[in-house]
Amino acid sequence: VVDLGQNEELEPIRRKALQVGAHQALVFDAKAEFIRDFIFPGIKANLKYEFEYPLATALARPLISKVISQVARETGADSLAHGCTAKGNDQVRFELAWFALSPELKVIAPAREWGELKDRQKAIEYAQKNQIEIEIKKKSPYSIDQNLWGRSVECGVLEDPWTEPPEEVFAWTNSLQASPDQPEYLELEFKGGLPIKLNGEDFSDQPEKLIRLLNQIAGKHGIGRIDQVENRLVGIKSREIYEAPAALLLNKAHRELEFLVNTKDLMHFKMFIEQKYAELIYNGLWFSPLKDSLQAFIESSQTKVSGLVRLKLYKSSCIVVGRKSEQSLYNQALATYDHRDYFEHDCAQGFIKLFGLDLKNYYFLNKP
Repeated sequence: VVDLGQNEELEPIRRKALQVGAHQALVFDAKAEFIRDFIFPGIKANLKYEFEYPLATALARPLISKVISQVARETGADSLAHGCTAKGNDQVRFELAWFALSPELKVIAPAREWGELKDRQKAIEYAQKNQIEIEIKKKSPYSIDQNLWGRSVECGVLEDPWTEPPEEVFAWTNSLQASPDQPEYLELEFKGGLPIKLNGEDFSDQPEKLIRLLNQIAGKHGIGRIDQVENRLVGIKSREIYEAPAALLLNKAHRELEFLVNTKDLMHFKMFIEQKYAELIYNGLWFSPLKDSLQAFIESSQTKVSGLVRLKLYKSSCIVVGRKSEQSLYNQALATYDHRDYFEHDCAQGFIKLFGLDLKNYYFLNKP
């Protein structure tokens, strides 16, 4: 069991494993590594699969795979196993990671290979028959995964994309109606693309505490809910419910600061890179040469991303209402329309003529 900040008591899980027949059960605390090597790169890359999902589960899988691979080597195991179904993305994420980390080991996938586990109802019946304690019940058959960066919910009534998610599926965020009636303002300071301060308080050495606090604050205001029909890697569309308050808030603030300090061409190209990066992570290719190369580009784009962003949280909305940086490229003398205007207006006509020369020539020769 790998502790990635999922707010669960993991010792009972370890004991349960021993009770149902495991020879040895281990619990690893990998929160610090998860933040440093997975969440932080995700913040810098503004990671969102299909513009919505901040990849909490997808970012966790390569780290879990890495821990499992390490244990396999240390114990001399000849096989690895996972509990993923044949329809899910996680089977790909685990197995591709193991191709990179432990290619010599056999992979066993009971939920995919054993007939008595091939649908959720049969799996519930199997657990009950064998006296394996599970939280999932037939009346509430949700599949839930969570860690410090987000929470994923699927199955049950959520499989109908027309059905509004019942309030019971949410655990981290208030509904619009239950959120406070007064807005709350936050000031986030970034250095080198990473958050270091909240409202002036330094969290440089306490990133886990900062993320938990932002989850709490944003969730209180109903920020962080995602209802998405996404394209799975295996070729089907699935309806997923996500909660990611801190992730969405940090993404909003970080991107806004980037727009203030990075050049237009860098920002536009980076947005293209971000989508490719997110797709790679979603598809289980964390341990790939392309991912490493994209990450190198992302890192180089963050050298100027330092400054302060002010956010207004209110009724499920997170609005950037202020931003400033010593690296800012915003020049008020060029942007203003009053008497302080330094923009060279006389250059505009010649610029338009040259910029549109190719287009004008085409339509001169090919009149509609």
